[in-house]
Amino acid sequence: MALAIYVGGRYADNASTAAASAEIIAQGRQVYADQCAACHGADLEGQPDWRSPLPSGRLPAPPHDESGHTWHHADDVLFRIVKEGTAAIVGGDYESDMPGFADVLSDAEIRAVLAFIKSTWSERERSYQEGVSQIN
Repeated sequence: MALAIYVGGRYADNASTAAASAEIIAQGRQVYADQCAACHGADLEGQPDWRSPLPSGRLPAPPHDESGHTWHHADDVLFRIVKEGTAAIVGGDYESDMPGFADVLSDAEIRAVLAFIKSTWSERERSYQEGVSQIN
């Protein structure tokens, strides 16, 4: 998920895609290509049958486009999933192939990736996601 640019102390405080500069979005696009696309798809399409468990019982990587559920989650949840991994956020005995990227990406790089992903959503998804982020 690439080049560190300060977006704001906490991503939720600066959630709007409009607030993300073209430079941050471009940075996020590159980090996404380098770190995320192998599982989530070059076009944010996710893995096939992402809602059906794999033989391991784990779910495939979901899409980050409008067809997925990424836009249903608040900024702080999305940030923590990328940084800590899905299992760390869900808790219990939940298992996921989504690792945490805390040792790979800086906080600014994670924010940039999220800004890129959000920049691809329609106004409907962005508005919904901004509302969810303000509630949390």
